[in-house]
Amino acid sequence: MSGLSNPSLGRWLTADLLKAALARAAMSVGPVVIALCITGGLLLVMGVNPLAYYGFILQKGLMTPSGLQATLTRMGPLLLIAASLMVAFRAGLWNLGGDGQFLLGAVIASAVAAPLNQLGAPSWLTLSAAMAAGAVMGGVWAILPAMLKAWRNINEIITTMMMSFLGISLANVLVKLVFADPATTVPETRTLPYEQRLPPLFGTHTSSGLLIGLFAVIAVHWLMNRTAFGLRLRTVGANPRAALHVGLPVGALTIAVFALSAALAGLAGAVEVIGIEGNVRADWNPAYSLLVVPLVFLARFNGFAAIAFVFIFSVLSIGSESAARRMDVPNHFTLVTVAVLLIVLGVTERVAQRRQQRSGAPEGK
Repeated sequence: MSGLSNPSLGRWLTADLLKAALARAAMSVGPVVIALCITGGLLLVMGVNPLAYYGFILQKGLMTPSGLQATLTRMGPLLLIAASLMVAFRAGLWNLGGDGQFLLGAVIASAVAAPLNQLGAPSWLTLSAAMAAGAVMGGVWAILPAMLKAWRNINEIITTMMMSFLGISLANVLVKLVFADPATTVPETRTLPYEQRLPPLFGTHTSSGLLIGLFAVIAVHWLMNRTAFGLRLRTVGANPRAALHVGLPVGALTIAVFALSAALAGLAGAVEVIGIEGNVRADWNPAYSLLVVPLVFLARFNGFAAIAFVFIFSVLSIGSESAARRMDVPNHFTLVTVAVLLIVLGVTERVAQRRQQRSGAPEGK
């Protein structure tokens, strides 16, 4: 009998799948390694030993109990933003207004939580109302870009970034003029007491916002890969014209994607306030949204890979804050690493596309 036997066929398929998995892993991990090598070269130019710098980051962000707890706490809002971006990107849409949605969600959540606490509301009600208010505010702030995209096909990159700028400005106005705490001289919202915030996990200082973020990422991963709704969104993202041809309500799905994505970004702001900060100060903007974009792309929109990359970034972020003080490195050097990572990611994606085009080209071309 000619042809491959079943065991041979099985081994061939296994080797092929393993090769594909290794290629995907290289496309995700490779840019990180290259970016760290490039920033290591920059550290050498600055007169800093890159091995000592990265070693100090690992020690402070991972190897000490306080550093590890701070890393895990930082992950909560970042995971919610990752879930927000995954929804939009998998549907072929760009929600780059996450910073404005995040800040507005944080301000509204703070404006709801502190007064409810002062009125003696149960902690679960205060926290739930604050998270719901933050999510709704984030979702509302994306309605205009969603409608412009759905009805006029106006580029959502431009509209979401414009709305983000307006959202950041509006958040500062609300903090300074509307929700300012009259008992303080510094413009900030009323502070939610530490004991009334999201409860810590297992007797540590790790905020339970981590669990909310993990749940959100896994839920989005399941939604996009295991449900009919997720299939519709992926179909719209892959080919909007084909989606219209088969009768999918592209406009309604577009608005739903923006609403869900922005609501998760607003929820991230609420979790940051009621789990970590306690209030919102004027001109405060951690700018998490754009920082998470390369992490989501490195994860190939896979929820579990996104968790891993967010963890790595959180270690880098927490550790670099200590390294800046200890090794005389600029506090925002992490942003340089992210910028280099974005450039490397773009280059590797372009190289991969060129290789795929060459491998798929007919012979003689």
